[in-house]
Amino acid sequence: MDADRARELLAAERERIERSLARLRPQGDSEPADEYDPANLASDLYQDEFDQGLAEDLGEQLAAVERAERRLADGTYGLSVESGEPIPDERLEALPTAELTADEERRRTA
Repeated sequence: MDADRARELLAAERERIERSLARLRPQGDSEPADEYDPANLASDLYQDEFDQGLAEDLGEQLAAVERAERRLADGTYGLSVESGEPIPDERLEALPTAELTADEERRRTA
């Protein structure tokens, strides 16, 4: 894959992730309608846990973007980190942070 196209894809992915992180409401920023209503407390707790899990997932995605940017700088972007085999451009277009070929990924998750 062309390095300029790879940079473009990774920049778009970084922007998407950072925008999603920014939309998450900070912990404790909402005012409870009735702090003693168990339904409100349970709803707030669920939302806080959901947001925390989403933030962790987005953090992992951001780390994957950073690893891909390092590979791009090192000249190894588009090559499997496991085998060194080329990752098809179609896969990189769909998943710019791909570290493995599709076959390697399937074997890992099987």
